[in-house]
Amino acid sequence: MMRKGMRKMLVFEKEQKVFDICGVKVGGQPGEYPTVLIGTIFYDKHKIVSDPLKGIFDKKRAEELLNKQDEMSDKTGNPYIVDVVGSSAEALIKYIDFVTSVTNSPFFVDSTLARARIEAMKHVAEVGLMERAIYNSIESHVKDEEISALKEMNVKSAVVLAFNPRNPRPEGRTQILQGYPGQVGLLSAAEKAGVQNILVDTAVLDVPSIGFSAMAIQLVKQEFGLPAGCAPSNATTTWKRIRKGLSPYAYNVCSAVSGAITIFWGANFVLYGPVEDAETAFPAYATADLLMAYYASRRHKIEPKTRDHPLFKILR
Repeated sequence: MMRKGMRKMLVFEKEQKVFDICGVKVGGQPGEYPTVLIGTIFYDKHKIVSDPLKGIFDKKRAEELLNKQDEMSDKTGNPYIVDVVGSSAEALIKYIDFVTSVTNSPFFVDSTLARARIEAMKHVAEVGLMERAIYNSIESHVKDEEISALKEMNVKSAVVLAFNPRNPRPEGRTQILQGYPGQVGLLSAAEKAGVQNILVDTAVLDVPSIGFSAMAIQLVKQEFGLPAGCAPSNATTTWKRIRKGLSPYAYNVCSAVSGAITIFWGANFVLYGPVEDAETAFPAYATADLLMAYYASRRHKIEPKTRDHPLFKILR
């Protein structure tokens, strides 16, 4: 019998939205759909890139990495999105053209520069790839010009980065989504831009903050019913202690655990880090998925909505 004051573990009362982005479904109650895994390619100092401004890279190696991610997805049942990062509009456009020629998956249009993201999105619209494109991201310092550009291009999918410089605690993430007096919330900004498929990234800042980001995922899903996740890899890839001195396997193990744990807080998607990590990340997250799905099925009668779920793919 459930004790007084306890609630069902990760069954959200709020209706949970599920978005279908070019065949990849993201969202829903824990246990319904596999976690969408997002590997990053052409990131800062990626060894396969020889000129990050002009977008010159090793195409053979890039294709191998993308094919390995696709293979791991097929083996585990976890769908994927490619996080395509560019240091300039020229590079980002070249990267997108290459990635979309190798895989049919959705992709993030990602850059630290808003102008590079916008120029790349214009290209995406021109070549008919908008259905697969996910703008990454709408952030706290978003400008009206950026919102207007997204609206004009009919951008359908975007990540909203719930980083709150005023309040780094989990509750701060929902506050920045809702907005403060005199300040428009990020969800309203996304809606103003015409975005239909909103994915909320709860903003990992450092290794200790992964716990805050995981809790924020639960708060976002409870309050808004939107697909939510985060990027633990933002912290683990720069975690010096696990790269030296613990063991040869410390980075892969700690990185995988840091991401997989967010699934037990309700994550619908996880940016697992460099695409090179696919062989470690997919089995780890698939294991977390099957455990959550089994629990949800036996305790709450919530069944997987796809036969490609890790519960059926790897539990044999």
